[in-house]
Amino acid sequence: MDETTIPVLPCQALQPVIDFYAALGFDVTFQQRSPNPYAVVERGRIQLHFFAMKRYRPAESYSTCVVRVAEIDALHRTFRAGLKDAYGRVPTRGLPRIGPVSDTSHGVRQFLLTDPGGNTLRFSRPTGAEQHHRPAPEGTFARALHHAALFADSRDDPAAAANVLDRVLHLTTGQPTPVERVRLLALRADVAHRLGDDEHAHSLAAEASAVHLTPAERTSVTDDLARLTGLSDPA
Repeated sequence: MDETTIPVLPCQALQPVIDFYAALGFDVTFQQRSPNPYAVVERGRIQLHFFAMKRYRPAESYSTCVVRVAEIDALHRTFRAGLKDAYGRVPTRGLPRIGPVSDTSHGVRQFLLTDPGGNTLRFSRPTGAEQHHRPAPEGTFARALHHAALFADSRDDPAAAANVLDRVLHLTTGQPTPVERVRLLALRADVAHRLGDDEHAHSLAAEASAVHLTPAERTSVTDDLARLTGLSDPA
């Protein structure tokens, strides 16, 4: 059995979408302008189809699909490099944009990529046999991280993530562990940047960088520290 599912995604105009995927290393294997604007791009075994509609509004799009890959981190680095070459920077907000790599609570390591058509591709690699959502942890700060990460990195809703994080960061009872504090601040800095508040993002990043961590603790927050690196050098 050799069944294949191919997403057919909308856009307002084909050329910006084609150029975007070309920057990521995709080849344009088909394109027509009439009777209906349509294009196909391919990279290895990944094939995506696009159709154009003049009245389509990319900023209001909910189109999404999942792309399972064998090596997620190397692909993320390749995509970032391609986008930097094409755009002169790595776009992390607006359209198009690429998000950070992170481990999710539903058993995959993933990053989100949103093209000029507003389509969000969820590139992911399973990290275990179970891909169902794990329940939120019991601790106040761990629970907040759980929910905020889902909003920021799975739902692509930085405003909702910011609300969760602000509530827990301003609590006057209890203190997060150093690891929890770095993770909370790094995620809050990232979503502040995505929301266009760069001054707040850099302030939070500096606060996170000042937290003392042991070598083992630093290893456990590798992805979170990568978020901070991305803020200090988004290009």
